[in-house]
Amino acid sequence: MMGRTIRVRMLWAATLPVALVVVAVVAIFWWGAKSDLDGAHAVRVRLIARQVAQASEFGVFSGNRALLQGVVSGAMREPDVVAVAVYDSAGTVMASVGFPNESSVQAFAGQRASLESQEQDVDSITQPMVSTTVPLNDLFEADAPHTDMASGNPLGHVVVRVSRAGLMQREKTALLLALGVGLAGILCGAWIAIRMGRRVVQPILDVSQRIQRIGRGDFSPQPRAAAFDPLHEMQESLEQMARRLALSRDDLRRQVDEVTHELRLQKEQAENATIAKTRFLAAASHDLRQPTHAIGLFAGRLGQLPLDPNMRRVVDNLEASVRALQDLLDGLLDLSKLEAGAVQVQLAPVDLGQMLQAIRNDLEVQAADKGLRLRVRPSPYWALSDRPVLQRIVMNLTQNAIRYTKKGTVLISSRPAERGNGIRIEVWDSGIGIAPEHHATIFTEFFQVGNTGRDRTQGMGLGLNIVQRSAQILGHTITLRSEVGCGTRFTVTVPRIEAPGGMSAAQADPRLFAAYDFTGQTVLLLEDDDLARSAMVELLSSWGCQVMAASSLTLASTLLAAAPDVSVIVSDFRLGEADDGLGAIFKLRAQAGRHIPACLVSGDLDGALMQMARDAGITLLHKPVRPAKMRSLLRHLFNNSSAVPEPRLH
Repeated sequence: MMGRTIRVRMLWAATLPVALVVVAVVAIFWWGAKSDLDGAHAVRVRLIARQVAQASEFGVFSGNRALLQGVVSGAMREPDVVAVAVYDSAGTVMASVGFPNESSVQAFAGQRASLESQEQDVDSITQPMVSTTVPLNDLFEADAPHTDMASGNPLGHVVVRVSRAGLMQREKTALLLALGVGLAGILCGAWIAIRMGRRVVQPILDVSQRIQRIGRGDFSPQPRAAAFDPLHEMQESLEQMARRLALSRDDLRRQVDEVTHELRLQKEQAENATIAKTRFLAAASHDLRQPTHAIGLFAGRLGQLPLDPNMRRVVDNLEASVRALQDLLDGLLDLSKLEAGAVQVQLAPVDLGQMLQAIRNDLEVQAADKGLRLRVRPSPYWALSDRPVLQRIVMNLTQNAIRYTKKGTVLISSRPAERGNGIRIEVWDSGIGIAPEHHATIFTEFFQVGNTGRDRTQGMGLGLNIVQRSAQILGHTITLRSEVGCGTRFTVTVPRIEAPGGMSAAQADPRLFAAYDFTGQTVLLLEDDDLARSAMVELLSSWGCQVMAASSLTLASTLLAAAPDVSVIVSDFRLGEADDGLGAIFKLRAQAGRHIPACLVSGDLDGALMQMARDAGITLLHKPVRPAKMRSLLRHLFNNSSAVPEPRLH
């Protein structure tokens, strides 16, 4: 492409001056040739007219019309002569040839002087006839006849009409010849320009192709340029540059290979360290969660007993400490699941009214303990989301509002947004508010406004970070509006859908929001840890449940055989036997011959375990389990029949 461009430009540069010169020469030649042809034609016409006039003198003088007719007929044999007429002094036509009619002959009768005219490509000339005298005294020495111009009385005149067709044909031939010569000159100049262009362009093309190969990474040696090549030095310089680039590339590849090898080793070391850390954290987390779980259950049971004021104060402090520890472990659990990618989103229709009511049931006691009003406006809307993840988002926002509100109200509401295509779930509080400069940083890990002393009662600063990450996984947006001293409003925007079947879940089953008495419900508890098992028995019994506690699958099977009307199975995952909690639940269901609602409790944070529980349709609770959360789950499980699939709660 570049070669064609250079050649075209050189061709134009070489042929344009040549073409201009040739055009100028052709124009001059044509103008000169035309002038010469016109002059020769005019001289010839006048010469013919004079010859006819001289030949017609005697015939006019003697009145011999036959002689004159012969003269004009002879003149007609001259090329391009189209008409000849001879007139006497009176204007009478003596002889004529070539005129179409008498009137056209008479049109020239009155002309006496020499006259030249052009009409319709025909030249007309009028030549007067005067008598000539020859001296008689010396006839043989006379040089030439002498025209008697003194008399002033011409004998007549001759009119000759000559066509310009021959002249125009000769002019055309001359023009074509000039154009042919000019075209030949232009073609010759173009041929010379092309030949010269090839010699000039080819070295440039060779250099361009070499540069392109170098640009593509081809540094292979190329044939040496000829010594007479005008760009010989440039091509040699390019070859030297290509050799240096090849050496640099090889050296860079070697360095990259070395660095890649080192990075691979470091990556393997980091992965091994991460695996070891994960194993250690899993074991430590499980061992830490077991006693924390038991302490929480014992504290919950202890808080239900009648106590004197001093003991009540101690128990309240104990419960507050346990809640702080449980909040920390729950936050770390949620954060670890998000970082590990263990949260698998499953979008489905969500009844916002039911979800918000469940949040109210879980947090209204916590709000009442601080003297706050927790209000939840009824919501008739349905959203497309993941119920457990979305509920965790709104619950974290509500807990955060309760924590930072000293007096007043915390409000949860929902309203249409985005022209009816979305729902805005809003959490309002009348708390301390957030300054505008902190609006962007409050979503970072462990950041808390006004808690530089790290007061554990105000949390660890993980809630909003978990909320933001969870919303990003769901594809929902979170906005914040707050001013210092004016409270805060968090908004979660979710996609809106129509209610499945035309009614909400609350309308389909009013028992979901009704208070439920656990009296008469039988719980089969499978827990190998003595403290955790004792704490769970105490707590469940205080709610009115009849508890059958077992430390192994064998004992649980025996208890189930003795009392087959078990309402719910609550099992730990690690049982110290060959079977784990999931296998134990399946075997107990097979023994009972029916689908017994069940939940799994574990201190393991393994994502594979969560996926196994999700695939089995069994609710998984991570230790330490809050008593309120356990109570809410049991109420849900007691309401479910064996034909209804269990929800996913994490």
